[in-house]
Amino acid sequence: MAGRRGPTLRTQWLGKQLRELREAAKLTLRDAGEYIQRDPATISRIEGGLVPARTPDVIALLNLYGINDESKREGMERLSREVWHTGWWDGYTPEALGGMLDRAWLESRAERIRVFEPMVIPGLFQTRAYASAVITTTDVDAHPERIQQWLEFRMARQRMLESDPHPRLEIILDESVLHRAIGGARVMFAQLRRLAAVSERPDVTVRIIPFSAGAHASPEGGFQIFDMPDPYPDVAYAETRGGALYAEADNTRKFMQAYDSLHTKALPPVESGNFIRNAARRFG
Repeated sequence: MAGRRGPTLRTQWLGKQLRELREAAKLTLRDAGEYIQRDPATISRIEGGLVPARTPDVIALLNLYGINDESKREGMERLSREVWHTGWWDGYTPEALGGMLDRAWLESRAERIRVFEPMVIPGLFQTRAYASAVITTTDVDAHPERIQQWLEFRMARQRMLESDPHPRLEIILDESVLHRAIGGARVMFAQLRRLAAVSERPDVTVRIIPFSAGAHASPEGGFQIFDMPDPYPDVAYAETRGGALYAEADNTRKFMQAYDSLHTKALPPVESGNFIRNAARRFG
């Protein structure tokens, strides 16, 4: 399946910065279009993140807007190249996976990923059997072929953990995740053993919020925070019934505050590892 170019976080970030630079230079869409021999409507679509800008056009626009700062130019040029970068996820169609394609790209570029999950083991650490049970239950009306595509995509995302470099992962789980028998006792036993093994990796930290901790800072559900390198803004991500929600830059502040609060409720890593292994024994 060949992926199609369309609106992504990358094109939206690039377009937003180009629009801000044009407006700061007090130039119109027509001015920018005439300079790079594009019509104003095309410039508007680029600024709106609907179509990707080519690197030569970005460089020309930076010249037009009088951007001489080398770090700014390098960051913009790098982002313009990244817009056209292809990865393993480009074999999947946006129609089938939607916002998950953006999440896969974020996972491949982040320096650190912080996760809070109150319901299920995070997808990056799920066994195939556990993931199949989660995905099948999430959308009972989905065609088996579509479910299989979602499952293969989730398993492919996990290869990021073996790439070099890859982000540090800090995971906070509600204790209920360890007790919810998704897929049955045998599936849960294997899944919790996998989680316990992952928690011993030097690049992964897993903490458990026990029931005894009481109320916590995210009763509305789970979320992820991607700490991104320049020139990208940090991003917070949450899944909703209406689709994926992405918050950027200053809008991530409340997610970070919630994560810090959850961290204070969670058990230390070693104690959390013992908690996970004890839970696994109950299913074994």
